[in-house]
Amino acid sequence: MPAKRIFITGGVGFIGVNAANHFASRGWEVTVFDNFSRRGVDINAAFLKEKWPDAVTIIRGDVCKDQKALEQGAETHDAILHLAGQVAVTTSVKEPMMDCEQNLLGTLHVLEAARSVKNPPIVLFASTNKVYGGLESIPVREEENRYVFADGRKGATEEEPLDFHSPYGCSKGAADQYVRDYARMYGIPTVVFRQSCIYGPHQLGVEDQGWVAWFLIASMLGRPLSIYGNGKQVRDLLYVDDLVRLYENAIEKIDTCNGRIYNIGGGSGNTLSLIEFMEHMEKALGLKPIWTRADVRPGDQPIFVSDNSKAKKELGWEPKMQLKEGLASLHGWLRENMDAIATMYRP
Repeated sequence: MPAKRIFITGGVGFIGVNAANHFASRGWEVTVFDNFSRRGVDINAAFLKEKWPDAVTIIRGDVCKDQKALEQGAETHDAILHLAGQVAVTTSVKEPMMDCEQNLLGTLHVLEAARSVKNPPIVLFASTNKVYGGLESIPVREEENRYVFADGRKGATEEEPLDFHSPYGCSKGAADQYVRDYARMYGIPTVVFRQSCIYGPHQLGVEDQGWVAWFLIASMLGRPLSIYGNGKQVRDLLYVDDLVRLYENAIEKIDTCNGRIYNIGGGSGNTLSLIEFMEHMEKALGLKPIWTRADVRPGDQPIFVSDNSKAKKELGWEPKMQLKEGLASLHGWLRENMDAIATMYRP
């Protein structure tokens, strides 16, 4: 049987490099497609070249500009994992046209590439919980160090009303609806994952994206952190290995999940508020974060926890990595690569 083949856009980014490593380790032929615009991705590319010189092919390209390369990728691969795009809410507020081009039009380019071939590949799309806006419809209660759902629910389901708050929410939300509709209108096998906070090795976060890694990096380098609002905002954290395991699972079970949308996160057992994370860094990791408060950012959810019930029922998936072990793993990877990281984050 020939090896399975996957084409990963944004493939030298944080999730992309972990996905490429996972699929290569499972015997897949992997093509990574990336414009190398994000700081630090050279580290990830070098990792893939060294570890998988034969299994992983790296192509420098842009989903908004290189349609022929996308069409060739669609023609020669069994699946496309679409991760490329603009990833920060704050950047989208400053540059909404650029955000729309990269997230919405870039996704349409990928979908059209899939539609252009006789046997369309499976298209997996990484969407975001930001499509639900501030979740104003869910009652929230403020406690000493965190917000909680006041009605006792475990998390947000896919039935929550869409509320595309912020240009980023609009571009990703519109894109995830296109991905879903291409399955209905054109028969292209697609799956949408509305992802919560993902963390793990190879995450080179900055203040407005990848906050878990950024908090660790800043604390390790003695850089100040800004806490927007009161610090009681809660997120569920999902270790990246669990996420990429889900991607493969969805490909294997495409007959079940074709055209479907899933909320994906760490779930109710893997949550932290910002205050609690600060305390964890001090007590468990021996770091001394320096932080100040700033005004809450528009559209910031006081709490988001993903209800993973649909993915568990239909795909047999749930997170395996516990939060403390996962954070220790990320901290260890950052320590091992701190020389290069310190140069990268030089003021």
